[in-house]
Amino acid sequence: MSYLKIDHITKSFGNNKVLTDISIDFEKGEIHSLIGENGAGKSTLMKIIGGIYQADSGQILMEGKPVRMHDPIEAYGCGIGIVHQELSIAGNMTAAQNVFVNHEPVKWLGFIDWKKLYADAAAEFDKIGANIDPRAIAGTLSVGMQQMIEISKVLSKDVNVLILDEPTSALSDNEIENLFRILLELKKMGKLIIFISHKLNEITRISDKVSVLRDGTCTGTLDREHMEVQTIIRMMVGRNIDSLYPPKAKCRSNKKALSAEHISRTGKFSDLSFDICYGEIVGMFGLVGAGRTECAFSVFGADKIDEGQIYLEGKPVSFKNPAQAIKEGVCYLSEDRKAIGLFVDMTVKENTVAACLKSVCRHGQFLDENKAKEKTEGYIRELDIHPDHCLDYKVRNLSGGNQQKVLFAKWLAADPRILIVDEPTRGVDVGAKAMIHHILRKLADAGMAVWMISSELPEILGVSDKVIVMHEGRCKGILENEDLTEEDVMKTAFREEAEHE
Repeated sequence: MSYLKIDHITKSFGNNKVLTDISIDFEKGEIHSLIGENGAGKSTLMKIIGGIYQADSGQILMEGKPVRMHDPIEAYGCGIGIVHQELSIAGNMTAAQNVFVNHEPVKWLGFIDWKKLYADAAAEFDKIGANIDPRAIAGTLSVGMQQMIEISKVLSKDVNVLILDEPTSALSDNEIENLFRILLELKKMGKLIIFISHKLNEITRISDKVSVLRDGTCTGTLDREHMEVQTIIRMMVGRNIDSLYPPKAKCRSNKKALSAEHISRTGKFSDLSFDICYGEIVGMFGLVGAGRTECAFSVFGADKIDEGQIYLEGKPVSFKNPAQAIKEGVCYLSEDRKAIGLFVDMTVKENTVAACLKSVCRHGQFLDENKAKEKTEGYIRELDIHPDHCLDYKVRNLSGGNQQKVLFAKWLAADPRILIVDEPTRGVDVGAKAMIHHILRKLADAGMAVWMISSELPEILGVSDKVIVMHEGRCKGILENEDLTEEDVMKTAFREEAEHE
């Protein structure tokens, strides 16, 4: 008998059928992964198990008995906890308060026992190897640290079923290793871990089983012995993806689009110099905290530069705000699409034209609905945004991967000369990744300058024409991507440390 069984679950939102007759068995003491393209139904299924949504038909069985969770509190009562991809951190509260929100330890008369709160939070962080000060204000911590707080929050409730939705998307390599260590320990304790990820290397490394979703149906479950990457991809997309990365640049121009000379920002990055030319993709690699995003923010005008100079086609520029950068054809696609990339409570159409309103307005101020509709529908087709009739959908109601595609549409619609993309494939499936990589190459081949920031080294090597290697706020080298290996890049990143040993 399965510990948790999803039995013929079906779910629709209006006329949009998201899940059709899904049945999956989960066992205690296993890591069971779910994988599928964006919009395949993974998050919806997870939310049904976690009590956020209710199925239209079918049932959930725990140890053979039907259960029905009407909200997450009832799910916790059944021993089921979810760590969502999108963080729900209270930024003005401490890390400890976030972990124990609504179930803080109390003293006599119901007053919070602050000493015990901080001690218990420190113990929870220690369990997962997270070096977090329980008294730190959560909003001041990195996205990776905030993700670890979310994980600790769920584990503190002593759940038997732990559901993790893209848990490693914002974590450093060390944090991922710590997370995998605790998941293996929880597995030994008999816990059931449902692990949702788009990263095939993570799925094949840590999973005992993987169930594959496609277009709202389950195409099958594989055990560890049969967990081959090409088999999983074929079950996901109905075809093999032999070329995740496109060919390198057809014609690299020597014309400099963007140059940085000895730019610094106190406490973030120091003395950076690099050039980005038209017709090429320049990758910027570094581990979390290397200063990559902070550098892009400063170049884009979202932050300041304390020293040095930025040049646009050889002319010195100093953008006081992002609007000035966009006007000059410099666009920035953020790694945090919900916080600073998209207007999630607005429609796909409104988001797509947000950065190019003048091009879809009559007489400079009145929106031409037909132009806006035509432009948006063009990007829905080109970027394969699902569902294909999502023109007037609120972005919030799309899957994470399709939200990422809308973010691409927004900045492509602005017709940039220089496109900065920060973690462009975070949280998207393997098919969407391949499509985004080919789009970036197509843009570069058409003459655009592309600056791609990524913490995924295979992506950097697969897509970039040259690589800027960052470590602890400094540029450790700029490497031409000709027969470049992961070892070459990592040696460059840690070159000084190695020399001093």
